Amino acid sequence: MAFSRDPLDELVVPDGTEAQERDLVTDGDVLVGGRSTIEFGVRGRNVLAGESAEFRGAIEAEGDCRLDMWCDVAENVLVGQDAYIGERVHIGGKLKVAGDLDIGDDVEIEDGFEANGWIVIRNPMPTIVFLFVYLKHLLLIGEEDAAQRLISELVDDEDGEPEADPLVIPRNATVGDDAWRVSTPATIGDDCRLHGNVRAETIDVGADCNIFGSLRARGDVTVGDGTRIHGDVTTRDGDVTIRRDARILGDVSCDDLELGPDAEVDGTIRADGEITMGTTERERE
Repeated sequence: MAFSRDPLDELVVPDGTEAQERDLVTDGDVLVGGRSTIEFGVRGRNVLAGESAEFRGAIEAEGDCRLDMWCDVAENVLVGQDAYIGERVHIGGKLKVAGDLDIGDDVEIEDGFEANGWIVIRNPMPTIVFLFVYLKHLLLIGEEDAAQRLISELVDDEDGEPEADPLVIPRNATVGDDAWRVSTPATIGDDCRLHGNVRAETIDVGADCNIFGSLRARGDVTVGDGTRIHGDVTTRDGDVTIRRDARILGDVSCDDLELGPDAEVDGTIRADGEITMGTTERERE
């Protein structure tokens, strides 16, 4: 039986995500797997982090923020609705919560905390662990509709606005200005502006992105229409597809290479297999 991928088994960067000077900014939710290191601050709607996740900046959540046990946040945590802070979490700045605060034992908040709603001191259930174990179970037994309904309920927008896709950072990942390192596939949406070299199992970059770094994968790499890669594109055992009007400012190394119309490679091309030049008619097909 074929079943869907575990939700935290892929790096997913949604459309319009930007790595700004100090923060990783997205319109939707931010889901961070356990033992990951985020060298930025993060700004999004709801922010959920697994056990022992580390943030080297601040967290700003328009909605809820849930930090499982042993998380470490270097700066402030600002929450527009409710916060759930697991035991032994460390926050290097201030915790400010517009709604209710559910907080565990041995939490260290260096500059104190404020909450406008109820404050409950206990050990909250590690929400992200429960969520993804339950989702994985539903997917394994083929209940994909039930899993989708659960996700919709958890990230439902009360204002009725269209939901933005979440930013998903898998377990044990490192995300920063120098590199985005994951051992999973990576999918980057359209109109993203990111700094750092991307290292992943496979890489699929959308249209009209600016990636200020190189792409390196074990498998296939796809670069979308109009995207600029300010570095090399390298794959160990896969093919590279560079779509219409995309530009690679460095070298390309792969098995087979497909170049779309008006695609450019400024550096050296090393292809062990075939090099195919796309045409307008082929692109339409």
